[in-house]
Amino acid sequence: MSAEAADREAATSSRPCTPPQTSWFEFVLEEALLEQHLQKPSPDPPPVQLIVQFLEQASKPSVNEQNQVQPPPDNKRNRILKLLALKVAAHLKWDLDVLEKSLSVPVLNMLLNELLCISKVPPGTKHVDVDLSSLPPTTAMAILLYNRWAIRTIVQSSFPVKQVKPGPPQLNVMNHIQQEKELTENILKVLKEQAADSILVLEGALKLNKDLYVHTIRTLDLLAMEPGMVNGETESSTAGLKISAEEIQCQVVCYDLGAIYFQQGSTNAAVHEKAKEKFFKTKELIAKNGSSSLHFTIDEERLAGYCQACEVLTSSSDDASQQATPYSQIHSCMKSGKYQDLVKIFLEDNVTLSLPEQFRQSVLRELFQKAQQGNDALDEVCFKVCVCNTICDVLQGRIIDIQFCQLFLKPSKEKIDFLLEVCSGSINLENASEELKRRMAAFLKNLCLGMEDLQFVFMISSHELFIKLLKDDERKLLIDQMRKRSPRINLCTKPVTSFYDIPASASVNIGQLEHQLILSVDPWRIRQILIELHGMTSERQFWTISNKWEVPNVYGNVILGIKDSLTRDLVYILMAKGLHCCAIKDFVHAKQLFAACLELVTEFSPKLRQVMLNEMLLLDIYTHEAGAGVSGERPPSDLISRVRGYLEMRVPDIPLRQVIAEECVAFLLNWCENEYLTMQVPLPLVQTNPYVKLGQLLAATCKELPGPKESRRTAKDLWEVVVQICSVSNQHKRGNDGRVSLIKHRESTLGIMYRSELLSFIKKLREPLVLTTILSLFVKLHNVREDIVNDIAAEHISIWPSSIPNLQSVDFEAVAITVKELVSYALTINANNHFWLIIQADIYFATNQYSAALHYYLQAGAVCSDFFNKMVPPDVYTDQVIKRMIKCCSLLNCHTQVAILCQFLREVDYKTAFKALQEQNSHDAMDSYYEYIWDVTILEYLTYLHHKRGETDKRQIAIKAIGQTELNASNPEEVLQLAAQRRKKKFLQAMAKLYF
Repeated sequence: MSAEAADREAATSSRPCTPPQTSWFEFVLEEALLEQHLQKPSPDPPPVQLIVQFLEQASKPSVNEQNQVQPPPDNKRNRILKLLALKVAAHLKWDLDVLEKSLSVPVLNMLLNELLCISKVPPGTKHVDVDLSSLPPTTAMAILLYNRWAIRTIVQSSFPVKQVKPGPPQLNVMNHIQQEKELTENILKVLKEQAADSILVLEGALKLNKDLYVHTIRTLDLLAMEPGMVNGETESSTAGLKISAEEIQCQVVCYDLGAIYFQQGSTNAAVHEKAKEKFFKTKELIAKNGSSSLHFTIDEERLAGYCQACEVLTSSSDDASQQATPYSQIHSCMKSGKYQDLVKIFLEDNVTLSLPEQFRQSVLRELFQKAQQGNDALDEVCFKVCVCNTICDVLQGRIIDIQFCQLFLKPSKEKIDFLLEVCSGSINLENASEELKRRMAAFLKNLCLGMEDLQFVFMISSHELFIKLLKDDERKLLIDQMRKRSPRINLCTKPVTSFYDIPASASVNIGQLEHQLILSVDPWRIRQILIELHGMTSERQFWTISNKWEVPNVYGNVILGIKDSLTRDLVYILMAKGLHCCAIKDFVHAKQLFAACLELVTEFSPKLRQVMLNEMLLLDIYTHEAGAGVSGERPPSDLISRVRGYLEMRVPDIPLRQVIAEECVAFLLNWCENEYLTMQVPLPLVQTNPYVKLGQLLAATCKELPGPKESRRTAKDLWEVVVQICSVSNQHKRGNDGRVSLIKHRESTLGIMYRSELLSFIKKLREPLVLTTILSLFVKLHNVREDIVNDIAAEHISIWPSSIPNLQSVDFEAVAITVKELVSYALTINANNHFWLIIQADIYFATNQYSAALHYYLQAGAVCSDFFNKMVPPDVYTDQVIKRMIKCCSLLNCHTQVAILCQFLREVDYKTAFKALQEQNSHDAMDSYYEYIWDVTILEYLTYLHHKRGETDKRQIAIKAIGQTELNASNPEEVLQLAAQRRKKKFLQAMAKLYF
């Protein structure tokens, strides 16, 4: 051997090697090997794997000489393999928990059938017909074991199973899985068919008063001996592993019977009583004998869960039993409506903490659901249960639920009192750990910091629990923090000349001052901080420290041109913060900041002074629109004068923001200043400002609407402007492949503004006539394509031109989107404008959303008829609207509704009504609607139709409807009209309840 080979052998021999796994056939060849293998601490292969291997080999089909597949032969080899599998199961003491966990249903079914066979149970024998008391102990035990497994498997199959994520598809593996799945389903089917027999077998076992024996490896060896060699030991009462009668009753029967009864209780509530009896018997036997003596283990937590569930699901005359657990108490309170008792249970459980978090939350969700359904009395209970849950979460170290924060947005004395009561009752300060005390103290402290009303803070901070939990210095620090909460100083209370008189102190580091500068919205404090910062360093530009400070570019160039760095920083920051406060609708602070800035720039820059006056005008417009404007209060005359003054301003070189002109024009339109916009706006401004031009055209059109139809010149001008805005510009571009392609620019570059800018401007308008006018224009533009089926109706649609010279240039897709956005916006301004509701309905109709279309058609009728108690005006429910409602119902397969709506037309459409009534697959209430039909011809047709079909009950309903005296043709016209109107009202109200 070479040196290299010797080194390699030495290295190999020095490595620890894993012993080879014992193959299944070695156990067949050597009889004693199995017991030696099973006695090892960690046998490889493990026992359950051996069972699978033995039975798999024993069940392999054979192939005869003609290559035909035959069943597995009953030869000595296969008998030995089956016996080996039984021996391994006997080594596991026939523990079904272990066997079910590791073996599939087909394998375990084969194993237990082999046990029945070797235990001398004749094949095909019905176990229910056998007297267990007359059988040998091991035979009776084998029958019990099989039937226990049968009902356990049925119960297990009813539980949802998480699907295993499959790996890469392999044909052989997939076929095997599919075969096993089919085999399992077939076995389950048989077991479920025999379930009643299995239950009877186990019920019969409860009457056995003798001990039974289960097969061991030794008894199986004796059974496998030749008949002449058996000495009768296997037939005696002492063979095998002894199972006491009480143990049989405890788990072998009671627990498993309880499980199957509980599962059957989902379809038959009475069976829950049986389940309860069995589970409580099991619990009693375990308490008596102890679970350690059982050969078969019982999951005591699962048993406790079953017992609790049974207590809740069953009613008992024994009050003590009924009130045994919090679960049953809560169920009883929810069932009987004693919700105040529910709060007591939760309060008590805050001490014992026996209820899981998920259960507590589920009860609260159910209470919230009941409260939302109209039970106002539950609001207080919801709050109290939520508080109990929150304190429980606090003590357990969990995150506080958002529902508690929402309920405490508006605290009251009663809420605070109850909260403190729950806190005091949930913690025993004498026995509580430091961690619990720390959690409760942090909760109360944070609660105080989150409250604005100092009266409520005092209620908490003066409570006994709060005083005990927080140290003196912590309480003092908290109270000091609360006292510092004072409203900002109003700038107007200080004299103008004092703005530069605030003394500067410089003893704070730059970082802290910059942080305060970012957070502060007090102009006096901002100035003081900047003076201190400039005293520390003159190199920094402090207007750059926050990237959130933004000033429009038209202003930025002027401000940054200020030579004095302190003044430049101060003006820039005051304007940036003012604009930010304006954007977030904090108008009070915005006004303070702008006023300070105006005072500052007045001294050195007339240009910036005018800029600030313009911004303050915009702020005043926003303030009025957000407050008095919403309630319809007309703006003061000086504000209107300032708006006009802005539009007429001629000061040269003043930087202007387009949004101010836009808001001024919208403001004048909203307050019907049409005369001014039409006659008094300077011409140069109209020519240079697109928003002023648009406002003038809108104002002129609205002015002419009440006048003669011939005066439509301004309407034509407005039409042309909007058509240009909605037009596309076509460009040709040569691609890389040399082909010429057409590019469409969705946003127009031809008109006075982009479509998105027009839409943004319109969404600033609130005046109904202006909105109706612009909406009418876009509806007409949408209808120009002459798609009669999808035409949308609108007011004043006749004033617009009926055609466009270049139809292809208009982006009709953008027009359709604009119409949808405009009508949605308009309905936010007035949700009860029936003409706007009709437009919304027409849009849904044109886009095949028929249920939504019906909703808005019905809403339009409801708002103008006091929910159909009055007649819907004919200009709202025109024939076109009724026909569209008919089509919606038809496409929703509500054919009876179609027939009824056909009566609403000026001339009843019998053809459509009869065709609809012939439809048998109707998704509406059908004959329940017959009481809403007032047309006798339709009722006669219904009677004939039901008679022809042999529908006697429906025919009687139709005859009853036609037989009402108020529908008699001889009645005066007024009576017939009244009968029709009454039925219209009831039908439309029924439809509204269906589609609202």
